[in-house]
Amino acid sequence: MVQQLRKSITTLAFFAISATAAAQAPSAPLTLRPDAPERYVVVPGDTLWSISQRYTDSPWRWPELWGLNKDQIRNPHLIYPGYVIMLDRARGQLTIGGPAPARPTESGSVKLGPRMRVESLAKEQIPSIPAAVIEPFLTRPLIVEPDGLDKAPTIVGTQADRVILATGNSAYVRGIGASKEETWYVYRRGVPLVDPDSNQTLAYEAIYLGTAQLERGGEPATVKLTSSVQEVGAGDKLVAAGRPQPISYAPRAPASNIRGRVISIHGGLGKVGEAGPQSIISINRGARDGLEVGHVLALYTLGGSVRDVSKADATIKLPDERAGLAFVFRVFNRVSYALVMTVTRPISPLDVVQTP
Repeated sequence: MVQQLRKSITTLAFFAISATAAAQAPSAPLTLRPDAPERYVVVPGDTLWSISQRYTDSPWRWPELWGLNKDQIRNPHLIYPGYVIMLDRARGQLTIGGPAPARPTESGSVKLGPRMRVESLAKEQIPSIPAAVIEPFLTRPLIVEPDGLDKAPTIVGTQADRVILATGNSAYVRGIGASKEETWYVYRRGVPLVDPDSNQTLAYEAIYLGTAQLERGGEPATVKLTSSVQEVGAGDKLVAAGRPQPISYAPRAPASNIRGRVISIHGGLGKVGEAGPQSIISINRGARDGLEVGHVLALYTLGGSVRDVSKADATIKLPDERAGLAFVFRVFNRVSYALVMTVTRPISPLDVVQTP
């Protein structure tokens, strides 16, 4: 009875469409893929994005595909491995069906399929996008406001007056105070992130140096460097590690028209010149511009200029060309991080991002 009630509530939730969501829906009808499955069993490793791509080439229109209202878009903890997704082609919407039925094998025995469970499945919920790719960008700041590290705890002395600290060395830190945080990240302020349109410094990259463990509180406190990827020394800053926040917002287009630029590209051991699928980009738009976690932006390669053969000493500006999609997963005030999901051509710094 409890299982049936929970299944009914979940199904009803997917059918609830708020007037606000309906008013903001694009006028063009949502197009389903011709090979979209009528029935799909969710498996570990699926994401909201990958499931949406099975059914439509416009994954940012996920709310329409499911009929989600605003609250569900921001907290879609509704899909878990073992759930069965059913496609209603007439309505162009997906719903959650019952658990996969048991299937007899050739020997006559019954092979059990996935089942609905009453207990909490929070640890297994389907994320929006691949969590492993963006995990470092969730647990570490990586972008700081111009004065963001000024008041952070600071390494003021080193064990045995070492100039450079390595893993296992201790350091003395001023500013930790009475904090109970045990694990800290070590940073140094890096290069400025400059808005290519206004030429203003929006923020700074924070260079991750390593991890430190608090050994003794006080002023100064003592920490031990437990890992390091670069040299650490006096003057470097500490930021509490905290806990990563899972990205579970449903993919969706911004409600307003947003247009910005790619500032930089991150990948592998550092910056790279071009972005492909699963690359992380920083863009010159943030919370103050209306960007939110879960927003999907279209990527355009910046159109260049060519000589106008019909006029002397004249050029023609070529149009920007659609090149892919990116999912915004972390938002600061003036800068955001986005994961490149699909591309048809490489993305470079200064390329355009905008509402799809």
